[in-house]
Amino acid sequence: MISMSQTYSIRQLRKSGESISEIARKVGVSRNTVYAKLAAPDLSPQMPVKEPREKMLDAYRPVIEGYLDEDERTWRKQRHTARRIWQRLRDEHGVACSESTVRHYVHDLKAQRKSVAESYLDLVWSPGEAQADFGEADFAIVGARRRMSFFVLSFPFSNMGFAQVFPSENAECVCQALKQIFEYVGGVPTRIVFDNATGVGRRVCDEVRTTETFAAFAAHYGFAFSFCNPYSGHEKGNVESKVRFVRSNLFVPVPRLRNVDSFNERLLGRCCSLSKSHYLKGEDEKQLFVEDSVAMAGLPEAAFTVVRYAHCKADKQGKVKIDGPHRYSTDPSLAGRRVIVGLGATAVTVYTESGELVCEHERQYGSAPTDTANPASQLPLLTMRLGAWRNSGVREAIPDDLRDYMDGLGKKDLGGSLRIMRDQVDRRGWDAAVGAMEAALRLTGRLDEASVAIAAARAEGGSISYDEPVDLGVYDAALEGVS
Repeated sequence: MISMSQTYSIRQLRKSGESISEIARKVGVSRNTVYAKLAAPDLSPQMPVKEPREKMLDAYRPVIEGYLDEDERTWRKQRHTARRIWQRLRDEHGVACSESTVRHYVHDLKAQRKSVAESYLDLVWSPGEAQADFGEADFAIVGARRRMSFFVLSFPFSNMGFAQVFPSENAECVCQALKQIFEYVGGVPTRIVFDNATGVGRRVCDEVRTTETFAAFAAHYGFAFSFCNPYSGHEKGNVESKVRFVRSNLFVPVPRLRNVDSFNERLLGRCCSLSKSHYLKGEDEKQLFVEDSVAMAGLPEAAFTVVRYAHCKADKQGKVKIDGPHRYSTDPSLAGRRVIVGLGATAVTVYTESGELVCEHERQYGSAPTDTANPASQLPLLTMRLGAWRNSGVREAIPDDLRDYMDGLGKKDLGGSLRIMRDQVDRRGWDAAVGAMEAALRLTGRLDEASVAIAAARAEGGSISYDEPVDLGVYDAALEGVS
């Protein structure tokens, strides 16, 4: 298996007109490997899924599971050990294998059977060439002010520039920003010059070291790249000016947004609207950008999937810890088991070792510890263990008025309210369910299945506002007079 850097070299040498034999000699691989890498349609990272393979004891799995089922009805001190299972398989079924083989098989089988309840520089730029850099700006995201990075790709020939906002400057954010810009402009720059400090790699003496994610991305889209020298801002002066221009024209006053992805979609068009007459050439920048577009390469047939895969082991609560202090919930049944984690620019996706999707979370950044534990996952157990209400994550996560109301309920009514919440969460999700319960409580002064369901349906149909609270008590009074 060859590295992604070698794959990149193969494709670049072929674009330069080198023969297959010459490429094989220079890169140090076989001709068949060169042909295969040139023909590969998609160089996205492949999920490291464990290949299922048949085990010699699979034929005896019903027998072993029978022993384990028997153990569940037996005093814990008289249950089968792996050694005893091995002895019985040998003596009663004639199985010829080592004790360690049985021990590993039983260990894996017990892990599968574990129940959810038990586990928790050149200044002359040709058309099609680009420069890349990051800037910083403050954004008000759902009312909270947060300093974010914004990636800018500028084209010095036309002076056009495009920006995308991300929470970090790592390789995943760089590649995702480039991918979105490539797709918007409909082409791939012939060469991109990066600042030495960007997340795609660094210059160490005369060697440039890139991350595997970026190396795969560059090979996939086929653009050349280089890094400017340290303390040599003039080598990418166009993009540095564009960073300041974008900040002062698009991020002043502080932008207020609810969703960064939606904001980025609109941001590309807003960058185009900043087009003006070129400061030196006197022509419209949009018109000059036509020459940039003609010089750019076309998009590949397959879009690159910007993700970095890693193996992690879930803790006793089924959570994985990634990027230092950030914990992500998976599933209680995965407690103590290894999972595959896909790290994107803004999302963290968790899969089982066989590649089955478990969940997806917003990726967290920064040095402050975070935990994405979803309080909704506690509801099924909480409805059966009402004594845990006071210290539950569900109680902590709901609004104050709803919490105060449920704190005052008796055990029976509290159980009923939690079951309503559980059912609504299953149908509509956590936010919609809690919003519906809060609306029902505000309008009727109580929580019952009908009023919460109506509030949820109204919320799905659109926002409804009332000038004053609705008092349904008049209907109760009217019904009392009906015999």
